[in-house]
Amino acid sequence: MEVRKEDQRDQDEKVVEIEIERLRDFKNHPFKVQADSQMKELQESIKKYGILNPLIVRPRPEGFYEIISGHRRKYAAQATEIYEGSGQLSEYMLEEDAIISMIDANLQRERISPSEKAFAYKMKYDVLKRKAGRRKCSQVDYLTGKKSVEVISEECGDSPKQVQRYLKLTKLIPELLEKVDDETMGFTIAVELASLTEKNQRTVLDAMESTLGTPNLSQAIRIKKLQEDGRFSQEKIEEFLSEIKQKDADRVVFKNEQLYRYFPSYYTAEQMKREILTLLKINMTFE
Repeated sequence: MEVRKEDQRDQDEKVVEIEIERLRDFKNHPFKVQADSQMKELQESIKKYGILNPLIVRPRPEGFYEIISGHRRKYAAQATEIYEGSGQLSEYMLEEDAIISMIDANLQRERISPSEKAFAYKMKYDVLKRKAGRRKCSQVDYLTGKKSVEVISEECGDSPKQVQRYLKLTKLIPELLEKVDDETMGFTIAVELASLTEKNQRTVLDAMESTLGTPNLSQAIRIKKLQEDGRFSQEKIEEFLSEIKQKDADRVVFKNEQLYRYFPSYYTAEQMKREILTLLKINMTFE
């Protein structure tokens, strides 16, 4: 890698010019980089002014540089054919410290999906638990004496109970988790379904596809009770989901095929929803 300029910050941090092709995403990075309207704005900014804020990276033995903070900037730079950018180099950052830094930096994003936050909390929780375990103090932070969930709560703003709910969300199968992200299934409902075995979750998914229905909170609790009582079956779940709810009967529903006539094929359901709501707000502003 060619280093063209350097600004010494301290003994283990400096800013260097890095070839974009030498950058690699952080291993198991839980945050998605999406080609949405905000990304387009970032691309335009980088095209005009370059990468203004240095990425935070660390060198790896294989010869590349792992991104701790700046995955969106790297994506935007590649899309605009920028081949170099500045990076703040953290020479001696340990693996666990790198994970926590990566999580904390990315949690500052304006838009974070429930699944992104869930797996970010899980990565941070696992690191704190490992640190505590080495000091024979269970899941307690070795400096403050607080449990890992409490540490995450104080640093990230969610209550300890909500942090626990997000951790539970990581047990959902991807297909159900996607429904939480695109808001076709509520967060609290998903937490209830996360208590089911993977096999039973897939049975719920099959029942949802068969009935074109989504459980409400009461139904999710009843579905969980079926597993507890050993009476779990797709037929019973379909019976629950077929219950007519007036508010559902009055919903306006569009199929993805209808919307893709007006949006790029790479847009997710959540991206299309956001763009539609944004356009409606703009229209109301000018009325």
